[in-house]
Amino acid sequence: MADTKKLFADQLRKLSVKELVEKRKELRKQLHQLKMQNQMGALKQTHLLKLTRRNIARVNTVLTEKIKENYPGQTKKK
Repeated sequence: MADTKKLFADQLRKLSVKELVEKRKELRKQLHQLKMQNQMGALKQTHLLKLTRRNIARVNTVLTEKIKENYPGQTKKK
């Protein structure tokens, strides 16, 4: 299984956009596996579900920051 520790935004900001997309893909796969284990009753560390969801959110936040920084006129405005 992939790394299950808390990711920090300052660590994520050091990564490139491509690396962040790969990290998000990896975390989503990990979350899917955790959900399957939880449904079958095999997951004893249920806190990993919440931690993984929050890590995905952190990656998404940093990814959005980087995209806005690199492509200022390309993003949707609310």
